[in-house]
Amino acid sequence: MYLLVGAHVSASGGINKSFKRGEEIGADCVQIFVSSPRTWSVKEINEDELELYFDEKKRSKLSPTLVHGKYLISLGSPDKKLLQKSSLALSKEFSITNKIGALGLVFHPASHRGVGFKKIKNQFVDAVNQTLLDNKGESLLLLETSAGSGDHIGSNFNELAELINLVDNKRIGICIDTQHLWASGYDISSHKGLEKTFEDFDQIIGIEKLKAIHLNDSKKEFRSFVDRHENIGDGYIGYSGIKNFLSRKEVSNIPIYLEVPGINGGGPDKENIQRVKNLTS
Repeated sequence: MYLLVGAHVSASGGINKSFKRGEEIGADCVQIFVSSPRTWSVKEINEDELELYFDEKKRSKLSPTLVHGKYLISLGSPDKKLLQKSSLALSKEFSITNKIGALGLVFHPASHRGVGFKKIKNQFVDAVNQTLLDNKGESLLLLETSAGSGDHIGSNFNELAELINLVDNKRIGICIDTQHLWASGYDISSHKGLEKTFEDFDQIIGIEKLKAIHLNDSKKEFRSFVDRHENIGDGYIGYSGIKNFLSRKEVSNIPIYLEVPGINGGGPDKENIQRVKNLTS
């Protein structure tokens, strides 16, 4: 079975440089930020930058590109000013996502700040609907599964299903993060656990909504509700668990992006990419 195994890489100095950085670590595809994930500013992309990007994309053949949204985005916040900032930033980043022809933009559902999922559900969906309405194209908006800490939304399939079923647009999907699934109580290491996890995903959300995968091992134990990524094979999921996950037919046509700390702490690297490819060869 051949899998597209990619990684999050730096877009420092221009998003066109992401392709070379992906090639240097043996990636098949890349995930990038199109603006700083820790500030609200989103600089619009100009024609020169687009030309450089598409020239490199054509040369490199790495595909598909996935955009990761800002960590600050919080569509479930009861703070109306924060919600407004989040909606605007999401829309601006999604505009760039469509302009570069990326697979989609994945973002964290974030926290409801203790007010409860039901109270923020409609405002969350309204923001997503407006973002999709304002930005034409083929790129998708992808909700990422969460680890479940601090009232975070999306740590179970039922919440994610409620949200995407209310979205009035087909350009919506899910990106599962293996570490987050593990931390939130989905056993993705054993064959029995994986069978149950994917059966539940299909019945509750629909397997056709799975569009991307963040592949990470876990620094924390099962059902810890803590978001802490580990290098492939070095964590609690382990080589056997990752191998079992990758053997599932449900992931065979889904692009994979590593978000691991790296052997030397510099982020996804050649060693981690190779570890994944060794497990699937």
